[in-house]
Amino acid sequence: MCVFLYGLIRLIGSSLVTDGQIDLSYYEAIFSRADYVAMLGRTLRIAAMTTFFCLLLGFPTAYYVARYRGNRNFLLLMIIFPWLVSIVVRSYGWVVILGPRGLINGFLTWTGLIERPAKLMYNDFGVILGLVHVLLPFMIIAILSVLMQIPRNLEEASMSLGGRPSYSFRTVLLPLSLPGVLTGITLVYLMATGAIVTPLLLGGLGDTMLGTEIFQEVMHFFDYPKAAALATVLLITALAVVLPIQILERWVARRLSDGGSQ
Repeated sequence: MCVFLYGLIRLIGSSLVTDGQIDLSYYEAIFSRADYVAMLGRTLRIAAMTTFFCLLLGFPTAYYVARYRGNRNFLLLMIIFPWLVSIVVRSYGWVVILGPRGLINGFLTWTGLIERPAKLMYNDFGVILGLVHVLLPFMIIAILSVLMQIPRNLEEASMSLGGRPSYSFRTVLLPLSLPGVLTGITLVYLMATGAIVTPLLLGGLGDTMLGTEIFQEVMHFFDYPKAAALATVLLITALAVVLPIQILERWVARRLSDGGSQ
């Protein structure tokens, strides 16, 4: 923890201090350029959309695995299997599928449905699709860890008292699963905002995200103070979203523990 705090302080300090004096020129340069502001907005938008689709796909998947009556080991293996493959390989796989001469465009052209290749990558669609593929297991595992602790008989008791499945889900399952949902949202959102490889391969250089720009400033231009300023901006904007979620998660956990003790 001390090492992390030291590195964080050094990061912020290198973006604020020049020759021993406070210097905000890097931040002024960032917010005075329309392309950097648009890049920040694109990063937050893509992270939010990625989190939404991961939740949309992850909750039903986690619920199915949690309520599966057979051997769950195979299903869990299928969920974590993408972690065994490099993120570069997975992202490049989508390049092969979505590219102008990829599998999808090749099939659509062969069937005569399109005359020219559809633009499926080097845009937000390709980046979001790739990020959902990469980050979906984190959402599923976070929700599944909570759903596994919810007794099945709670839903059965609700339905035996006349509650419809939708009512039982809304009043029993969803409130009890909120800690896992909020944890998954936090994990996916933070990793999506700082993603580098997937946006670089599927988004190209025209639709850059902030994480990719930081990588280029460090590795290509060696402009460490500017990269530190961009990283600090990304950190603050991410915390502005994550901290309220964490407060809500603790409040939900406290309410659930108080309700369970009564």
